[in-house]
Amino acid sequence: MIYLLNFIYGFMCTIGFAVLFNSPKSALLKAGLGGGLGWSVYFVVHHNYDLIVLPTFLASLVIAILGEVFAIMEKQPATLYIIPGIIPLVPGFGLYYTMLSLLEQDYNLAIQHGVEAMLIAILIAAALTIVLSINTYRKNLP
Repeated sequence: MIYLLNFIYGFMCTIGFAVLFNSPKSALLKAGLGGGLGWSVYFVVHHNYDLIVLPTFLASLVIAILGEVFAIMEKQPATLYIIPGIIPLVPGFGLYYTMLSLLEQDYNLAIQHGVEAMLIAILIAAALTIVLSINTYRKNLP
């Protein structure tokens, strides 16, 4: 039940960001599906293994793959499906706690939160780069 609720949360959050970014109405459900599945992957891996960085990478891979598939199916840019789905994974909490720790002069905790937030951001970018590179390579095959 909790997994289904997290899929719904990710789905609704992604659709909200897609509407905020003025995505076409035809892209909303598919973007929501990608974001919901991505958030579900994040939640399942994070919940079962108590990790943060790896689940973000895997969820980003899922969102990017689905975004590319939907882009090919609908002949639309992949960013319509990928960007709204990635937004819930962005490490805003890590950056917030980094700044809070700096203000409280707890530099060790600030470094811990800052490094974690940077790793998450780098792995989101890496997952997107991997999927987009594979798709670009596929397009350039004879």
